[in-house]
Amino acid sequence: MSKTKPLPDPLWLIEARKHIGLTEIAGKEHNPTIRNWLIALKAWWTDDETPWCGTFTAHCCRVGGRALPKHWYRARDWLNTGTRLSRPTYGCIAVFERQGGGHVGFVVGQDEKGNLLILGGNQGNRVSIAPFARNRVAGFIWPSLADGKPALPRDERFKLPVLKNVGALSQNEQ
Repeated sequence: MSKTKPLPDPLWLIEARKHIGLTEIAGKEHNPTIRNWLIALKAWWTDDETPWCGTFTAHCCRVGGRALPKHWYRARDWLNTGTRLSRPTYGCIAVFERQGGGHVGFVVGQDEKGNLLILGGNQGNRVSIAPFARNRVAGFIWPSLADGKPALPRDERFKLPVLKNVGALSQNEQ
């Protein structure tokens, strides 16, 4: 019997994984990597104190050849791009509700309780994988191609890997 090979990570997820552990710098100094993302995305600010989950997602999608929403820096604006999915899929963008705004990151699995494991920026002021309750989800998005043409994930991506929980549920990402 032959085993099916797991699908490779989408290009945007490959880019995201490269930055796990990257942190913002408190105070007057700013992380040069985050500053460079902001410059490449043509932001009008260059500090890492401004919430940057949308910046991280935009950087990874841009490198991965995917379209960005008009207001890529706003987590909830990611609901206005790509193909809306009815359930999470490995590598999709998850948009979350939170008091005072939203949060955005990439689905990389679920824990044994069914919480989503999200690879995102500005999670505890760093790029990390953190657990999120499903009841906070505002939507799941599969990013469009760079030219804006819609795309869909392969069916195999809907089977989320079950991973070890990496901590307490995220409550407020700022």
